[in-house]
Amino acid sequence: MIVERMTMYKKYFPGAAFAGLALMAGCAHNKQAAYTPPPPPPPAIRTPAQASPAAEPATASSTTPSAPSATEATTESVDDAFVASHSPIYTETGLASWYGPPYHNHRGANGQIFDQNAMSAAHRTLPMGSLIRVTNLQTGQTAVMRVTDRGPFVPDRVLDLSVASAKIVGVWRPGTANVRIDVYAAPKPIEEGGRWCVQIGAFSKEKEAMKLEEHLEHKYQTANVIEFTGPTGHWVRIRPLNDDKGRAVEIAKELKPQEGEAYLVRLD
Repeated sequence: MIVERMTMYKKYFPGAAFAGLALMAGCAHNKQAAYTPPPPPPPAIRTPAQASPAAEPATASSTTPSAPSATEATTESVDDAFVASHSPIYTETGLASWYGPPYHNHRGANGQIFDQNAMSAAHRTLPMGSLIRVTNLQTGQTAVMRVTDRGPFVPDRVLDLSVASAKIVGVWRPGTANVRIDVYAAPKPIEEGGRWCVQIGAFSKEKEAMKLEEHLEHKYQTANVIEFTGPTGHWVRIRPLNDDKGRAVEIAKELKPQEGEAYLVRLD
């Protein structure tokens, strides 16, 4: 998604996925403005099979996912059937969080409008459109979804869930949870190829990002360096020559801490 989005919400809104404006311009973390969503109402206790985003109590301060359209329901049924009849091709474990506002109804990294009430997830490096099943390692709650966005842009986190996905997997109420990500299908090889970049930020002041952009332009003269603004701050993106993964990995390792948090991000 040539669009950015990102940000770290450390306590009440821990997810910070890279939703849309970044990868279309160019992907949250450093000195961003704090965002504190209203506390969620206590959800009813349910088993994973019974879980449903729409079943959450609806109040003025809560976000209740809307019912999926016929097309969405059909796609989800097909994906569920595929996962049930196949084995995963790749597995990863780590900390997951969730995101919604201020990315809801904005364009995501896949070029489509992000709907926090639809089943989806953001991942920094899995190919866009990958079919995954996410399992809460503590509760066993699980759900099938597609990777449609980039993020989370918070250190030590591997996945950002939409509000709907977070409710079913049991991440919405606690904010974070350790999960297993099983990949069942991917449109492109996971470990090889792809188009890559390094994203640095977020900065609360534009002049800080622009200063870094100027510095990196001189440091990496064969790379495309841009500065862009997202809903959570200002970012700098470095695209190495030919979007080469190996060079992007090298750049990410070379960057110093004072240059901001650096994230290796897949563009495709």
